[in-house]
Amino acid sequence: MIRRIAVLLVCVLAVSGCSGGAHLFAVQAVAVGVPSLAPFFDEKQGLGHDAQVRSLPVRGTLQQGDTPGLYGGTRQPTICDVAKLKRFLTDPANHQKAVAWSSVLGITTDEIPGYLDRLTPVLLRHDTLVQNHDYKKGKATPYNSLLQAGIAILVDEQGEPAAKCSCGNPLRPFKGDAGRISVKFADGNRKWHGYEPSSVMAVRPAPGKMEGLALVDVDDPNVGITRPIGTTGRRDTTFDTRQQHAVPNLTGSTFGEARRELVSSGLAVGYGGSAAPSDDARVTASDPPAGTELRFGQYVTLTLSGGTSGEATSTPPAPTTSEPTVGPPTSTALPSTSTKAPPTSSSPPASPPSSPPPSSPTSEPPPSSSSPSSSSLTTGSPSVVSSSPVTSAPVTSSAAPVTSPPVTTSAAPATSSAPVTTEPVSRDPVTGTPTTTET
Repeated sequence: MIRRIAVLLVCVLAVSGCSGGAHLFAVQAVAVGVPSLAPFFDEKQGLGHDAQVRSLPVRGTLQQGDTPGLYGGTRQPTICDVAKLKRFLTDPANHQKAVAWSSVLGITTDEIPGYLDRLTPVLLRHDTLVQNHDYKKGKATPYNSLLQAGIAILVDEQGEPAAKCSCGNPLRPFKGDAGRISVKFADGNRKWHGYEPSSVMAVRPAPGKMEGLALVDVDDPNVGITRPIGTTGRRDTTFDTRQQHAVPNLTGSTFGEARRELVSSGLAVGYGGSAAPSDDARVTASDPPAGTELRFGQYVTLTLSGGTSGEATSTPPAPTTSEPTVGPPTSTALPSTSTKAPPTSSSPPASPPSSPPPSSPTSEPPPSSSSPSSSSLTTGSPSVVSSSPVTSAPVTSSAAPVTSPPVTTSAAPATSSAPVTTEPVSRDPVTGTPTTTET
């Protein structure tokens, strides 16, 4: 009898050990304004400037790089000196660093200038998970990190983080489960005010290359900024984020179709759970319902069933209307815009954060007085459009475009599951299993 009891206890402990506690991915916090311990670029030279930005909540931990309002900007177009980073990485004296930097991004050193020309500076509006890289012993050393909202980064043509502006460190997609992390606040990176584990997110690439990003001015959330890809702000135009957009009727459509339609309407896509739904999951309801008027970038949370993942997602609370909850990725279609900032007296203030410090001017030429060509954004509709423009107004392949803004190409959001490997809390990479320490 005693032997049987002992065997039962061992079985119970084994089962509870396997399923009782979910493995957590170790993540190093990176706060606004805190210099890297082993940067690629000397941060004292003013390569980039962070800003004080209050992190916004998210409705879904994985968001695509074209989601309306995912990123922020400022009308002071010098948050990242791309020309200075290019000079540094192409200087023969820094060849070893250039080799390490380019290897992370999957390019050669000869391709660095052209690659940098396609990157766009933005400010994070959410606490964002990335795979960061220090420069140690002549090599790029990867580690998972959580970048605080307000940090200036460069993003690529699909909206994915590519480099941290202040230090030049290359960035890649977070390789863990964004819903299961253990964040370590160390090396001067103290836990920041407003940090909420439930509001952490990771970025996945937009379905296709974009021609521009629709940002939200971090100094005045009533103002949106349309920034062409590969520019640093000299060609920005503005639009009114308070313009209302009706939630379309999405019941019965697939998640992929619903996402494209919402993005083309300038609205962000929300869902329940930590894993993004499969593209073929069916929408059974939306919150708020069809016909509801929302401002640019607010979330529409979808309730779904079925799909290849076999899971149904629940509907989290609807976004508040007291402030613009400009969600994740800034996709393609945005509300109609104007070339000057809208007045703010017609709606209540949205408690904008403090403005970022000024930075050195860039070498980019000022905008021309004429409207951009069809291959770039128009001054009247800030949007992130596909790189394959048409002769008339761009449209999505699955839904009719809105009357004013252009839209992105139709493609399914990136929803690949995160690998089970993890990065250590320390700044040196290891290949061990994820830690089980709770935050």
